[in-house]
Amino acid sequence: MSRPITILAATLAFLLGITMTLLWVHYRTPAPTSSTTAPGEKPLYWYDPMVPDKHFDAPGKSPFMDMQLIPKYTNSGSAPGTVAIAPGLAQNLGVRTAVAERGTLQTTVRATGTVAFDERAVSVVQSRVAGIVEQLHARAPLTPVAAGQPLLTVLAPDWTAAQEEYLALLRARTPGLDPLRAAARQRLVLLGMGDAQIRAIERSGHAQTRITLTAPRTGVVGELNVRDGATIAAGMPLMRINGLDDVWINAAIPEAQRSRVAPGAMVKAQVPAFPGETFEGMIETVLPDVDATTRTQTARIVLKNPQHRLAPGMYASVEIVPTTGAESVLVPSEAVIATGLRNVVVVDAGDGRFRAQEVRLGDESGGKTVVLDGVKVGDKVVLSGQFLIDSEASLTGTLARLEGSSDSSSSMPMEKPADTMSTPELHLATGTVKRIAGHDWTIDADAIASLDMGAMTMSFVCPQKIPTDDIHAGQRVSFSFFRNANGAFEIAKIAVLDTGSAPKPNGAKP
Repeated sequence: MSRPITILAATLAFLLGITMTLLWVHYRTPAPTSSTTAPGEKPLYWYDPMVPDKHFDAPGKSPFMDMQLIPKYTNSGSAPGTVAIAPGLAQNLGVRTAVAERGTLQTTVRATGTVAFDERAVSVVQSRVAGIVEQLHARAPLTPVAAGQPLLTVLAPDWTAAQEEYLALLRARTPGLDPLRAAARQRLVLLGMGDAQIRAIERSGHAQTRITLTAPRTGVVGELNVRDGATIAAGMPLMRINGLDDVWINAAIPEAQRSRVAPGAMVKAQVPAFPGETFEGMIETVLPDVDATTRTQTARIVLKNPQHRLAPGMYASVEIVPTTGAESVLVPSEAVIATGLRNVVVVDAGDGRFRAQEVRLGDESGGKTVVLDGVKVGDKVVLSGQFLIDSEASLTGTLARLEGSSDSSSSMPMEKPADTMSTPELHLATGTVKRIAGHDWTIDADAIASLDMGAMTMSFVCPQKIPTDDIHAGQRVSFSFFRNANGAFEIAKIAVLDTGSAPKPNGAKP
C-alpha cells in the first residue's frame, strides 16, 4: 500500500473515532430537567427550549434542534395563584418589598384661586328723603373709608320740614301735646337722624337744612352711584361700602379631589405679593356648582385680613389639610399595578413565592395608597421588579387565572406539536447590552434557567413600542423575551438594573 493511501486511511479512521465518541457522549447524557422538578411528579408536557411554543406529550429528541426535549412541571409546592422566582434572580433584579401598615392617609389638596370681597361685609348707603347732593366727600370708587367718616352732604327739604315741625311742637305751651312731640321726634329718627343730631337741634332751636351721610363701616367704596348736584329719591342707593376685615378666596377644586374637601377644613394660603408669608383660614362652604369647562368646584375660604393687606383680585395658591379621617390599610403607591381593568399588587408569600392579588383601592396621597380590600396589615408587597414577576406570572398563567380566563390553577392540557398557543411563552434573563442597532440588539445574557441555557451572547428584536431611551450599550439590564412568529427572540420588557447594587452574573460569588 502506498504512503498517501495509508495516511488517508489513518485520517478517516481518526475522524470516525471522534464522531462515534461524540455520538456516544450525546446519547448517554441524561436530558436536563426543570428547576422546579418535584420527586415523582408527572410533567405537564415536554418542549424544546429554543422553540418553547411547541409542546409534546412524550419525551424524545427535538425535531427542531439536535437536543433532548425538556419536561415542564407545575409548581407543586406553591399555593394556587402563586409563582416561584429563583432567589438569586430576584436578588439580581433588585426586587424590593414593603409591609402593608395601618394608618391614616394624610391627604393634602393644593389648588389655586383669587381673593374676593366678603359679600356679607357690605353696607349700602342711601338717603331716606329726597334731595340734592350738595357735596361728595368720597369721590372715587375703592376709596378707603373709616366707620363714621362723612361721605356726602345732601340738601333735603323734607328733612328740614320735619325738623321745623318738631321744633314748633317743642315751643308750644298747649297741654296734651306730648304724644304729638313724641311722634314728631320718631319721624326724625325714621328719616335717618341720630339721637345726637336730634339733641343738637333741640339745644340750638334751629333746623338743619343739610344731611351729612357717614360710612356705616370701615372698608372701601365698592360702588359710587351719584355725583355732585345729582337729584336723589328717597331710598335710592348712593354708595356701597365693602369691608376688608375678612376676605374670601374662591379656590378651584378639581372634581377628582372633591371628596377630600369639606367645610371646616383648615387652609394655608400664599400670595405672590407677600412671598414667604402664610395666611391661615378655613373653608366655609363648597359651592354646589361644577364648571363644565374646567371640571372644578369652587370652595369658599374665609381669611382674616386685619391689616387690609389682601386685596380682591390677588392670585392665591392654597393648601387644604382635611380633617383627620379613619384608619385604613396603606401600601406604597409604587406597589400598585394598573392593568386597565383592575388594580393588582404582587404579594411576597415567602420562600421565593409571589402572588398577584387583585385589590380595591381608595384615596392616594403622599406616595401612599389606601387599600380597601385584597391586602391586610402585615402583608409584604413588591415595590420594584414587578415586571419580572408579571412576566413569570404570564408564563405560568397566574394573571390569566386572576382574570378568570383559566378554569384550573394546577393543570394545563398537553398539546400536539401542531397546536398553536394564543400567548407566547416568556423567558426571564439578565445581561449586559453589547450593541444597539435600531431594532436589532445584542446582549451578553447570563444563564437562562427557563431554557436551561448557560451564559451566551444572543441577538434580540426590540420593538419601537418598548421604552428604551434610558438604555445604552454597556449597561446591565433585566428583561423578558419570547420567540415571535418570525422565529426571532423578541424583547417584551426591559429595564436598567439598579446601579447602586449591580447584580453579578449567575453563579458569581460576591
